[in-house]
Amino acid sequence: MKREETVDYHIKSAWHAISRMYNQKAALEGFTTSIGFVLININSKEGTPATKIAPLMGLEARSLTRMLKNMEEKGYIYKQPDPVDKRSVRIFLTPEGKKKKEISIKTIKEFNLMVREVVSEEELQTFFGVFQKINKVIENLQSETISETYDSHLYDI
Repeated sequence: MKREETVDYHIKSAWHAISRMYNQKAALEGFTTSIGFVLININSKEGTPATKIAPLMGLEARSLTRMLKNMEEKGYIYKQPDPVDKRSVRIFLTPEGKKKKEISIKTIKEFNLMVREVVSEEELQTFFGVFQKINKVIENLQSETISETYDSHLYDI
């Protein structure tokens, strides 16, 4: 099988192209795509618990911790103890963080509108359906791996 015939090749190459495009636009505004995605996942009015951001983005908490520190140093966010659960911290956007979030949302909307100009609604629905099926395959593979790992440890005892 040639790499151009594999599903993951097309997903990866498309994502890298999108990511490069977003990073170029974000760089003009002084931030990165990753920071933009974090900003989008923070509620502009109520803030967001720090523990909820990583799962929303499909990240490990460790990766997000460094990014949040960087974002705080740049003045995009600030942290406050959660008023309900004092053990938890909520992340809030600063005025500058809100500006960067607006830029991120605008960039994503513009790209999606441009895609919708050349891809029909029917094609998009097919595309989304295919991705749902791909994600299901991945979920099944991951649960099989977890199950096999668990079973092998069970018999090692």
